[in-house]
Amino acid sequence: MNMLISIFINFSLSLFLISLAFWLPQLNLYYEKASPYECGFDPMGSARLPFSMKFFLIAITFLLFDLEIALLLPLPWAVQNYNLLFSVTIALLLISILALSLAYEWINKGLEWSE
Repeated sequence: MNMLISIFINFSLSLFLISLAFWLPQLNLYYEKASPYECGFDPMGSARLPFSMKFFLIAITFLLFDLEIALLLPLPWAVQNYNLLFSVTIALLLISILALSLAYEWINKGLEWSE
């Protein structure tokens, strides 16, 4: 019986929140809210506008450091390994390669937004 009451409450609360989420945004509708967001570009203009290469450079830099986090995340579990020196050496090698690449990009002004 308790399970049926719990399922009923969860279902009714979910239905209420879904209907509220569809109903509330329609109360205060204006042009900026109704227009689609297109990364700062005019959605009614030409679709052939050139992108700045800085967008792609920032995205690649983000992906590199995101990859670093993904590769270093298992490090606390690797510390429990018997070959601790190998795990720490590989982690420090990865961090040093990424730090050197960041320094190289910084020196060549690859992270500066202004031309």
